Amino acid sequence: MASFFSIDTNKSIKLDRYNTYIRKVNSRTKLIAASSKLLYRITILIFALLICSFIINHFLLMSNNSNQHGRRLFSFGGGTAWEKKVRHSSIPKKINGKVVLVTGAAGFVGSHCALALKKRGDGVIGIDNFNSYYDPSLKRARQELLAKHEIFIVDGDINDIDLVNKLFDIVPFTHVLHLAAQAGVRYAMENPLSYIHSNVNGFVNLLEIAKSANPQPAIVWASSSSVYGLNTKVPFSENDRTDQPASLYAATKKAGEEIAHTYNHIYGLSLTALRFFTVYGPWGRPDMAYFFFTKDMIQGKPIKVYVSDKEVARDFTYIDDVVKGCLGAIDTAEKSTGSGGKKRGPAQLRVYNLGNTSPVSVKKLVAILENLLNIKAKKNLIKMPRNGDVPFTHANVSLAYRDFGYKPTTNLSSGLRKFVKWYLSYYRMQARTK
Repeated sequence: MASFFSIDTNKSIKLDRYNTYIRKVNSRTKLIAASSKLLYRITILIFALLICSFIINHFLLMSNNSNQHGRRLFSFGGGTAWEKKVRHSSIPKKINGKVVLVTGAAGFVGSHCALALKKRGDGVIGIDNFNSYYDPSLKRARQELLAKHEIFIVDGDINDIDLVNKLFDIVPFTHVLHLAAQAGVRYAMENPLSYIHSNVNGFVNLLEIAKSANPQPAIVWASSSSVYGLNTKVPFSENDRTDQPASLYAATKKAGEEIAHTYNHIYGLSLTALRFFTVYGPWGRPDMAYFFFTKDMIQGKPIKVYVSDKEVARDFTYIDDVVKGCLGAIDTAEKSTGSGGKKRGPAQLRVYNLGNTSPVSVKKLVAILENLLNIKAKKNLIKMPRNGDVPFTHANVSLAYRDFGYKPTTNLSSGLRKFVKWYLSYYRMQARTK
């Protein structure tokens, strides 16, 4: 009997131990389950917080960008004072006067054209980004000159869609004189993307906005003699081949001509390309040979003169002659035929050379400057590098003469005399100011 109770007691003890074990296991399981639920909830909470944080940061970033955009918009077009300047500058002073947007208006050719248009009674608005390709203070000085003649230049980039759209919303432009571009042949080897940004992207942006305008403006724009590239036939005529550009600059200008053809064909934009040949004169570009030759000679520095197997010569064209050509092209430009981005009929598409028809060697250029400055140049003769420059340019301008009477009248000696007079006056004044 004792043995039986002993066995029964042992079983009870074992059962109690087993139940205790099961309770512990269940307790741990519940704890783990509870912990898992808590961990899951914490994870969800953290994830939700991260999402909220991202949304808030994104909202703040967008808000900041919006505020920046708003401030920029206000700076160029959000205020009544700014719009008043734009409208005042764009009002023609003569009956049936044109209303012209001049891009690159603080540039060399742009400033001269804007002034000529204003003086004859057209309404003019300029736009320029005042980049640092060459001394921006020279561009600011041109801006001040134009301001004296009530020409307002908007400080902005033609790639800024909002800005250009704003201008077109305020002013019903009849014409666009598109001269904004990244200039220079050699600089393309240092900063190639700047040429794509300005000469291709900027041009397309302008055309996109112009095609949707109502009415569409007629567009006259600056191509370049550089498009003739490695062409050996002279003088260069508009129907000569231009499929061998020698530089990226030339390639972007040639691309512009093909892009112009496309927008003319699809959207009915009236487009006229002007191929400039080595424009020079007062208020010129410091990166041009005649300009830095003058500077270096006055400072007693040697000048670098490029030589080649062939004679190095340029068809130097005085600024006043080029301005007459630009205005002639504007005056004979037919209206665009599109409306709201849709073509209504065939539109005008033209290409013209604007040159002097009399190539002059670099050797003679230096001799003329020596005579005008009464300084003997110290010359370092350097073989022309493979940087995109071509040794010789010569324009046939008979087409421009036939269509709008373009006839250059200023020879290099006379033009350089006017340039040197301006140069000495301007930089002496700058020196006194400093």
